[in-house]
Amino acid sequence: MSEPASISSGIAARYATAVFDLSKDDKAKGLKALETDIDALSAALAGSDDLRDLIASPIHSRDDQGKAITAVAKKMSLSPTMTNTLALMASKRRLFVVPQMLVALRAMLAEEKGEVTADVVSAKALTKTQSDKLAKTLKERVGSDVKINATVDESLIGGLVVKVGSKMIDTSIKSKLAALQNTMKEAR
Repeated sequence: MSEPASISSGIAARYATAVFDLSKDDKAKGLKALETDIDALSAALAGSDDLRDLIASPIHSRDDQGKAITAVAKKMSLSPTMTNTLALMASKRRLFVVPQMLVALRAMLAEEKGEVTADVVSAKALTKTQSDKLAKTLKERVGSDVKINATVDESLIGGLVVKVGSKMIDTSIKSKLAALQNTMKEAR
């Protein structure tokens, strides 16, 4: 029972806005607890096929989904706001949008903090020093704090692909070889 992507992202955005606003209003724990919840849920979804199946599979009843997601939330010590939201989403058969909701929440948190996320793909894992230097350089260019989301793709051979917002800088050897190959084809 998948919905079109635009409908799913709209549903996720509404839940994300509600969770963000409720967390922001909570003076005791607030946005720090929300950030912890987002990290914990993202890690759990990435590491558990069973959890991904629970939120995505239409064969689980509303009641089963609700009980299971509440038990998972309590085991993970998620904030009451996030636990209640997940229970509500289960009762409405909307758990399938949890990954999109987490992405929207991360974006809202980053905007609140004045951060920009840079997706960086490199041929080898970046060291802490390299990552810090890249963040500093990007901060100078962008004008706000930069949080680096690093991944590794060995097919790049060397160099980096950096994406900040709608801008992309590709200094990978793979792209330079492709450009050279195209130039050689044109010269024939």
